[in-house]
Amino acid sequence: MTASRPDGRSKPGEQTLGRFAAGQLTRLCDALGMDPADAETYAQVLVESLGHAAGRSLDRPPPFLSTLSDDHTPVEYSLAFTPDAPPTLRLLLEPGCGADTSAHSGRVGLRVIREMAQRWNFATDQLDTLEDLFLPASAQGAFALWCALELRPGGVPKVKVYLNPAASGPRRAAATVQEALRRLGHPRAFAALPPADGYPFFALDLGDWDVPRVKVYLRHDDMSAVEAGGLSRMNAGPASAEIQEFLRTAAGFDADTPDRRTDDRRDARLRGRPALSCHAFTEAASGRPSGFTLHIPVRDYVQDDREALARAEAVLRRCGMDTAPLLRSLAAVTRRRPQDGVGLIAYLALVHQQGRPPRVTAYVSSEAYAVRPPLARQPAEAEATRRTPLLTG
Repeated sequence: MTASRPDGRSKPGEQTLGRFAAGQLTRLCDALGMDPADAETYAQVLVESLGHAAGRSLDRPPPFLSTLSDDHTPVEYSLAFTPDAPPTLRLLLEPGCGADTSAHSGRVGLRVIREMAQRWNFATDQLDTLEDLFLPASAQGAFALWCALELRPGGVPKVKVYLNPAASGPRRAAATVQEALRRLGHPRAFAALPPADGYPFFALDLGDWDVPRVKVYLRHDDMSAVEAGGLSRMNAGPASAEIQEFLRTAAGFDADTPDRRTDDRRDARLRGRPALSCHAFTEAASGRPSGFTLHIPVRDYVQDDREALARAEAVLRRCGMDTAPLLRSLAAVTRRRPQDGVGLIAYLALVHQQGRPPRVTAYVSSEAYAVRPPLARQPAEAEATRRTPLLTG
């Protein structure tokens, strides 16, 4: 490899985080039929949002151990599939990935969001209302602020912000979520949430959304399919059987051999990285969510990405969605074979929102810094230590 400069910045022609990720994004846009001019615009936004970290050589380790991905790349992609329509491409970023503390990262991220608001003419009032809750001067936690961009024709994305409820300490996470919902005009929303083992994310839609959402993410340890089927609190939401079927397919509960991180299929539970549920609120009158999503960390329940891809394809087919865009997208992100690593497909999610058809989202890792080797089949007693769940989009 070519030696990098002592300050971490690259020499001319050397591979950097910004060049690597921008190349992936440009190829993804092309694979999904987006206009080249829009692809160039979004690639430029990606590089600008990463700040100094974008110019850092990939010959050096990541400057900050971002929890956005397993190899600490502060970039992730996702594809949202619906029947009879091309998938929507989304980009998740950690703008403060080069900061030395969580508090500093949050300040950088907030500045980047406000610059986006000026560029694309949207308000940040709701985010400003929550600044003291999620971005305190002594912020704690593995992350402070992530930004998701839903890429649309015309070069103007929809923007989402993800905040850390544990910014003032994990014991205050539930109270932080409850207070945030109250400030945003949803005083009854917290009581409508199902039981949870943690509150990893709080999210806001900013900008040009038909119906902006406030979203609360919950962590569910050691969850079974039956328990997952009872998590939705939507009025006229998804049937329990549909949620159970999705979890069983994504987690491999219906496979011939029980997974190394699940119990016997008669009472199968997710024993590795936990599942997440997301509850979206758009109106306050009913106090109930208008959206429900179940996120399964498929990479923790497969041996390699060949198996993860098979699970993703099975989910898409059951929902009547085309699998070809996913195959093209994976080829745009990496040249490696699926069987040569695990984690390229990080999560699979089933999304329900009132007034819209169900969606399936596949989350795709950048792997700028490393590829996790395939997982060996291990006995249940050798299961990996549970880590903080990762998400995005």
